[in-house]
Amino acid sequence: MADESADHLSSPEPSGAAARPGAITLARHGEPALSRKVRFNAPAYGEWWARYEEGGLLPGQTPPESLKATARRAGVMIASTRRRSIETATAVADGKAFATDPLFIEAPLPPPPWPRWIKMSPKHWGFFARFWWWFFDHHAGQESRAQAEVRADQAADMLIDLSKNGQEVLLVAHGFFNTMIGLSLQKRGLKKTLDQGFQYWCVKRFERP
Repeated sequence: MADESADHLSSPEPSGAAARPGAITLARHGEPALSRKVRFNAPAYGEWWARYEEGGLLPGQTPPESLKATARRAGVMIASTRRRSIETATAVADGKAFATDPLFIEAPLPPPPWPRWIKMSPKHWGFFARFWWWFFDHHAGQESRAQAEVRADQAADMLIDLSKNGQEVLLVAHGFFNTMIGLSLQKRGLKKTLDQGFQYWCVKRFERP
């Protein structure tokens, strides 16, 4: 059951001795319904990505039991405001309430300004779009890398604050922005204790040493 905002969330007050900060788990959403078995040029990829951003999950998926167990342990659970993240969180929460927050949406993927005759699959366009965005600051008027890094730092600070008094935190969001948040968490002294990779439903976990 999705809440409207994460603004009201807070870490519970500790009782007695200072609590060890809880683990922070970053989960990628499940597989979206939009087909990747296509080839198109850069403008068409931009249109495809816009539909991807609005779409939900491919029906019939079963969340990993390990992710559902993480959701059961979590004292707080948050999803980005994208439909695919909310549907993923709903699938793993088993009726448990969770918050949503646009702070955790994916970093943009504007296609490089390449000739229209170049056609590739969404997977390859995604790679080159991310490369151009990251290394050449090609953002086409959308969020820049520098702006996304600030947002990732803000996200990391929020998650650390929520976990500081011992509760586990589960974020259900997006592959690349989760990676950026993970880098920010590590800059703040957390250690990556689990990394399942970049596939759908996979998680990365961070804890204080």
